[in-house]
Amino acid sequence: MTLPNLSIDVDRFWATIEASAAIGPGRKGGLRRLALDAADAEMRRLFTGWCEEAGYAVTTDRLGDLFARRPGRDESLAPVLIGSHLDTQAAGGRYDGIVGVLAGLEVMRSLDDLKIETERPIEVVNWTNEEGARFTPPMMASQVFAGRQTLEWALARTDDAGVTVADALAEHGLAGEAPVGGRAIDSYFELHIEQGPDLEAAGVPLGIVTGGYVARGMRIGIDGDNAHSGPTPMHRRKNALVGAAQAAVAVDEIGWRYAHLDGKTTIARLEAWPNKPGILSSEATLFVDFRSPDAATTQSMEAEIRAALPEAARRSNCTVTIVEDWTFGGPAFDPDLMDLCRRTAERLGVATLDLMSQAGHDAYHLSHLCPSVLLFTPCVDGISHNEAEATTAADQAPGVTVLLNAVAERAGVGP
Repeated sequence: MTLPNLSIDVDRFWATIEASAAIGPGRKGGLRRLALDAADAEMRRLFTGWCEEAGYAVTTDRLGDLFARRPGRDESLAPVLIGSHLDTQAAGGRYDGIVGVLAGLEVMRSLDDLKIETERPIEVVNWTNEEGARFTPPMMASQVFAGRQTLEWALARTDDAGVTVADALAEHGLAGEAPVGGRAIDSYFELHIEQGPDLEAAGVPLGIVTGGYVARGMRIGIDGDNAHSGPTPMHRRKNALVGAAQAAVAVDEIGWRYAHLDGKTTIARLEAWPNKPGILSSEATLFVDFRSPDAATTQSMEAEIRAALPEAARRSNCTVTIVEDWTFGGPAFDPDLMDLCRRTAERLGVATLDLMSQAGHDAYHLSHLCPSVLLFTPCVDGISHNEAEATTAADQAPGVTVLLNAVAERAGVGP
């Protein structure tokens, strides 16, 4: 059966984007909606309300992941899942993640408008703590859903104030009773703004993501000792802040050495205690990440970072330890789903560009669970994780339309 060309309601879709943009406003026109905070809870309530008004059953799992379900003709079949996230960075934009969740809602609403039934159910998911801006690491909930970490591990993660994920869920009543994962998913679709300049530069409205940069993250702990900044001789100092600085410079220099291979290292955050004038800090924590297009290069970067830490320890007279590390990226997304999206786009007259993702997305973890595909749409100048992040309804409509048609075909439209 040849599918007709299905259309979304662009104005309705964009109205949901604008409504989201009013919840958790940032200092400079963007958003500050950290995972499981009051603004995130408000946005979740709005999203749930939209879903329930449309007649979709909403289920919440124990990590607060929200699933809105549009029934299929055969409810015994595993659902087609569309997802992304509604939380943002501390100084985030209005579209990162949000476009993907609300595009999923628009897909289901459009199918209702067109009175189209699908053989399989379709679900839209909002993943908890994708950004990792409040709780480390990012993409936490989808990692657990895909069976790559335990629920207990996730619930015990803490924010800067020592609040656990479990406590934050309880504070706003965001935890559900449903288990996290452990069920069959037919396929996973994620649409996301590119967070890079390639689509805009090429004048192409849709990117088909073939894989992700291989990324690693580390939390490095530096232990020193408190001392007076005046009388303490230099040779007796164990300043953890200095040890962290030595490690930070070493990590940054490694990034420059691999820049010709598009390797990147980032000093994401530095914490120190007590971090006050007049006293040497006895503790410091350094958060770093590094990535490249291929596993071998990332592995080489990791080896150099690990080899550089003893020298940072020696020069600062401190102990430097990798306390925790994590990884994401690298999978090749499902060839059949990528081909489906390419064919759908061609049928609709939407140009596409194959590219890799350099940022983290929940689709990485879902790709270990079920066939998955990641689609990119343009954003102005590739700016993201910045309150100046920008795009338009016209930029997003082609990608959301392709998503609608591809999901409909995957879910099974026909008599």
